[in-house]
Amino acid sequence: MSENVLAELTDDRKLLGRTSTAERVAGILRTRIIEGAFRPGMRLAEEEIGGALGVSRNTLREAFRLLSHERLLAHELNRGMFVRKLTVEDLEDLYRVRRLVECAALRQLSAPPYALGTVEAAVAAGREAAEAHRWRDLGTANMRFHQGIVELAGSPRTDEMMRGVLAELRLVFHVMEYPRRFHEPYLPRNQEILRTLQDGDAPAAERLLAVYLDDSRRQLAEAYARKLG
Repeated sequence: MSENVLAELTDDRKLLGRTSTAERVAGILRTRIIEGAFRPGMRLAEEEIGGALGVSRNTLREAFRLLSHERLLAHELNRGMFVRKLTVEDLEDLYRVRRLVECAALRQLSAPPYALGTVEAAVAAGREAAEAHRWRDLGTANMRFHQGIVELAGSPRTDEMMRGVLAELRLVFHVMEYPRRFHEPYLPRNQEILRTLQDGDAPAAERLLAVYLDDSRRQLAEAYARKLG
């Protein structure tokens, strides 16, 4: 495991405080997956991660178990815990869920103005990352954009479910050989959806989002086909 990832986890240690729990550890690791720090197939060394976070082996193993239930990690007999490698079937199902949840979040909006703070912040972060050529950060900002779309539904349960979906999705994104080529074209599309919502036209924003998701799914499916071919 890279020293950078371990250093990031050491920084995360302060988030645990005195009331550290397996759920909080799982939350930190999930966030790191969403941010692209852990790649599919990476082995998660208990001693290194536990030492970086300052938690016991039992706590860490419980966190691993929680993330295994979320389909983010997989245990291999006599080898340990690994970040899961997703299949093209996983990809198709994730996008099925995304269409159901994200489009519905826009469809149920009432009269404007809408609470767009998270969406606006994600677009600004994406613009900043692109200008600095930080493509992993641009991918993370894109994930925050979609989390912000779902937050418009005002449902904590849906927000929690979407965090798991986005973590799995980040594992799918690693199939793209050139992250910039994949992520950068979606930044102006995020901006367009934001402007449409700012104008109070939720139905138009939903139509833009539906096409957006279809294009993204198709690109990733084609990348899987090339990889497996």
